[in-house]
Order: sequence, then structure tokens, then C-alpha cells
Amino acid sequence: MAPRQKRANVSPALQAFGRRFKRLREAAGLSQERAGTRANAGKGVTGQYISQVEAGKTRCTREFAETMDRELNAGGELVELWDDLVTDAAFPVWFDWPPVEAEATHLDAFEVTVLPGLLQTPAYASTVLYGDKEAVAARIKRQSILTREQPPSPSMAVLLDENVLYRDVGGPEVLRDQLEYLVSRIGPRLTVQIVPATAHLGTLGSFTIATLEDRTEVAYVETSARGLTMSDPDDLAAISRSLMDVRSIALPLNMSIDLIQRTAEERWS
Repeated sequence: MAPRQKRANVSPALQAFGRRFKRLREAAGLSQERAGTRANAGKGVTGQYISQVEAGKTRCTREFAETMDRELNAGGELVELWDDLVTDAAFPVWFDWPPVEAEATHLDAFEVTVLPGLLQTPAYASTVLYGDKEAVAARIKRQSILTREQPPSPSMAVLLDENVLYRDVGGPEVLRDQLEYLVSRIGPRLTVQIVPATAHLGTLGSFTIATLEDRTEVAYVETSARGLTMSDPDDLAAISRSLMDVRSIALPLNMSIDLIQRTAEERWS
């Protein structure tokens, strides 16, 4: 029998911060959606994210608190509450991944089946998402975090199972363009290493670990049903062990680039 999933818990400290934030927002006459458009130095968040902050279901950043403090004319109260209540509060067991991904300073990703969404071309993403135009547009929009200037884009280290290079996703042209694009993105802020198709802990599934500005780590694990966002120390320890095991057998960067290029030219041309 599969182990029962833990129920999402909510930190009392996050709930207290969220309640006060909600009162300040309502006093300013802003809906959750309108408040969201003013967050993160004008880059904005969704109304759903505001709802999660107010319910104590997500741990916002200090930057978020600083921005909203100014927008809601809170006179420093929200920042003080963040320092008192949120800075040491635990993340909930589950919450939306995109806000975490967007706030990360570094991402470690291991993919077993397809290229990471942040590195997919539109044609490749369209095949993976069965032509859902809205889903493709949302995925491509997420990629902007890797090219933004402020806040600085996160660095990213990708470990890619070798079989991903040989999986037919959209046909030869799509695969060739995708692999060439992947190589073109490699640089100081992005590394890609190929993991030989052999037995290792990573075969249990794809995952990403996000490191945030305060050095907190949050993991995203893909399942056949849905993605799971995790911050439990035991879960993170297990995922970190998998990451170390996979990284220990990965090809060096230069050999990985050579393999990707040869696969594009010899298999998908």
C-alpha cells in the first residue's frame, strides 16, 4: 500500500501575518487581484497567491512584504511583522510552485522524461502539453525568470537523463531545434549535464530544488497525478540524497554538450 500523503499544515505565524495583511488590504480598498498587480515591484502576482498569503498557506518573501507595505501605506508594520512572524516560519507542506520558482536564487533540477519546462521551446512545449495554447503560453512566460535583470535571475543546474535526448517529442525537426536551443542557453548561469541511462536513485522521478534568498530550500516533485511542493526536512533530505547520487554519475559539462550536439545532428537531422 502506498504511504498516505501528509495533510497540508498551516503555520500559526503565517496565519497571523496573513490576517493583518488582509485587514490592511481591505482598508486600502483593494481586491486581491488589484493588490496582486502591485506586488514584487510592479511585476505582480495572482489574486490566488494573495489569497494564499492571507490564509497562511504560503510564506511570502521580505521583498513582497516591503512592496506591499509601501502600496498599502502600512508605515513599516508589514515589514516588522514579516521579521517577527514570517522569517522563521515553516513553509506549508504544499503550495503553488510558480511563486517559489520565481523567487529562487538557484534551481537544481533532475528530469527523467522530458526537458525542464523552463528550457522548452514553444514547439516542444506544445507537444508535451497536447497543443493547449494557454498552457504553452503560461509555460513560456515562466521562462522569463531566467533572463530577467531585477531581481537577478536564478542560476540553474540541470541533470538530464540520457533517454530524454532520444525520446521522440514532436518529431525530428522539433527535437533538433529543441536540443540546439538547449545548448545555446548553457552559460555562466545555466549548466546541463547528461546522466547515463543506468540505475540510480533519480529513476524514482523528476524533481527540482529551489534555494531562496534566505537559503530556505523547497522541492517540487512530479507524480502521475500532480506535482507536489515540499518543505518537510525529511522530504528534502531524501531528495537531496537523490540529487547527490545522480550528480555523482553525470557526465562533465563539456562531454554533455558534445553528446547533446551529436544527438541533434545524428539522430534528429
